[in-house]
Amino acid sequence: MTLLSEILKYNKQYVENKEYEKYQTTKFPDKKMVILTCMDTRLVELLPQAMNVKNGDVKLIKNAGAIVSHPFGSVMRSILVAIYELGAKEVSIVGHHGCGMKGLEADSFLEKCGQAGLDEEIIKTLTNAGIDIKSWLTGFQSVEESVEQSVKMVKNHPMFPKNIHVHGLVICAETGKLDVVVDGYQS
Repeated sequence: MTLLSEILKYNKQYVENKEYEKYQTTKFPDKKMVILTCMDTRLVELLPQAMNVKNGDVKLIKNAGAIVSHPFGSVMRSILVAIYELGAKEVSIVGHHGCGMKGLEADSFLEKCGQAGLDEEIIKTLTNAGIDIKSWLTGFQSVEESVEQSVKMVKNHPMFPKNIHVHGLVICAETGKLDVVVDGYQS
């Protein structure tokens, strides 16, 4: 049985048993917050528990490293949609200790791509098209500095409302302890 088959088999029972009913809510975040965090598997249940959020409380955006890497990318668009269309009044960017993006090096990543069968000509074509693949595939050295940079990217966006607070936090992926890097109420 494939993983997809297992998921679909489970889903059939889930729907038939109406287990979804306990998760029903609206598309508007009850706590009026949007959270950007990392896609790390350890945070799937730990982060909501550690931050006292449940289904319906927040808009949750996840990507590798909790990074806002471009002012006009999908992450920033999602933050703006959460604010203007869905009523979010605060933003929290939550990085974590032990993140896979810490120390990520483009050369090592590209080597793994090659081992998986990616044709080197694709990388050359992208590079010749002006895409800085090495910069795009480079992680960060300090999670705190990365969170600060993402907070700045959000706060300084030309479409970002000046009355919205942006917080930067780092969570311990083992204990859930939160450390404040940027207190949005103070800045």
